[in-house]
Amino acid sequence: MMFPLLALEIPEPVKIYSQFGHPIMMWALFFTSMYAMWLGFQSRKIRSAEPEKRKELIQKDVKGKHFILGSLLLSLMVLGTIGGMAVTYINNGKLFVGPHLLVGLTMVALIATAAALVPWMQKGNETARLTHITLNVTLIGLFGWQAFTGVEIVQRIISKLGS
Repeated sequence: MMFPLLALEIPEPVKIYSQFGHPIMMWALFFTSMYAMWLGFQSRKIRSAEPEKRKELIQKDVKGKHFILGSLLLSLMVLGTIGGMAVTYINNGKLFVGPHLLVGLTMVALIATAAALVPWMQKGNETARLTHITLNVTLIGLFGWQAFTGVEIVQRIISKLGS
């Protein structure tokens, strides 16, 4: 039995330009992740802040914003990672198993694990909270490294387009 969608040929311009969606999305997620981390640290200050500062942070809803942004980041990071792998496979017929791919997959595992700790954090579990923070700070560090190795990959793609 033939599957007509599998025989569908992707137009060359779509194949070429789709290669830039993943890096653009990931750079946006990198900066969004840093903002989410800042919100998380602001949220943490609520517990120990002076009453006036506590009131200000609660009014700004830093905790709610951090939660919503974290959920969005989890979803977009998973989709962006799968998308990057799909575009690589479509354009090259294979995935390049190397540090960029492996660290990217590790990042997906870190953000998923950090998100999975939220129910325990909501119940006041300090170990879950510290683990969440540690995983996400590690994630930001890896994200920074990924951003720069990704630029090298984009440069290789552009040089191939020119030849």
